[in-house]
Amino acid sequence: MATLRAAITGVGAFLPEYRLTNEEISTMVDTTDEWIMQRIGIKERRIYKEPGKATSDLGVNAVLELLKKTNTTPDEIDMLICATITPDMPFPATANIIANKVGIHHAWSFDLNAACSGFVFALSTAVQFIESGRYKKVIVVAAEKMSAITNYKDRTTCPLFGDAGTAVLLEPTTEDIGVVDYINRVDGIGRHHLHMKAGGSLLPASHETVDRQEHFVFQEGQVVFKAAVSSMANVAEEIMKKYDLRPEDVAWVVPHQANLRIIDAIARRMGVGKEKVMINIQKFGNTTSATIPLCLYDYEKQLKKGDNIILVAFGAGFTWGSVYLKWAYDSE
Repeated sequence: MATLRAAITGVGAFLPEYRLTNEEISTMVDTTDEWIMQRIGIKERRIYKEPGKATSDLGVNAVLELLKKTNTTPDEIDMLICATITPDMPFPATANIIANKVGIHHAWSFDLNAACSGFVFALSTAVQFIESGRYKKVIVVAAEKMSAITNYKDRTTCPLFGDAGTAVLLEPTTEDIGVVDYINRVDGIGRHHLHMKAGGSLLPASHETVDRQEHFVFQEGQVVFKAAVSSMANVAEEIMKKYDLRPEDVAWVVPHQANLRIIDAIARRMGVGKEKVMINIQKFGNTTSATIPLCLYDYEKQLKKGDNIILVAFGAGFTWGSVYLKWAYDSE
């Protein structure tokens, strides 16, 4: 009996029009375009400035494009998972809001919070429902309005983040394509080094927490940098060894887009040439859970059916993981 796998059969994305450049950031905090490019590798990032719009709207636009591209109707969708750390509100789930706004009425949905590893974790979760044979069409959304939790008076974090919405469609296949395997891990010690201090049950919102600016991203850069390089490289190497993949067997590595120096270090550890590494951090910054699917969207026309692709991510928590998949279609 042929093995049933989950294959990505389409990718959608939505990017806000507004471009926040390094030059503009340098008017907000003590920094320069040269410093940001050398230390992080980001030239500009997209910011969702439209009044009254939230993460769900980023996701909705991505899903609508995905449905159009794949000639799929909302009623065909069995499940929708939304990876995000910037939900519209604590509850209900942003996934539910997205499903309602796009007319998905015959499915169930939920949010998944794994920070920058969100897409990898959500994809790994969605795969189970396809491989079980129970569902035929599952959408994974990764959407973030990071500008809502970014402190534009903090020079260490405000150059990092951008806003974006992405969505992929998963469908079953018995061909030698699709998601082959994944390895995901967490270490809760990371919660001390990368988090948002207030707004949860531990430290509910108050005048004091707002005055102390505790509703923004907090990060200890050096600790996170070292953990990201070692964790991402280790898990990517682990999945390559498990399937006896040599660097020349890998068509593309798709790393989380947090810092260009991290991406370069991971490529060196994996022994993969930079020409095989998807990079768009210079255009979009760190869109958290959305970075990996945004790369797939950006590079879609270069992908060929059967390409061996390694996804690798690292996020707050700490969370990290890697997915090995074989691309399912020729985009042309």
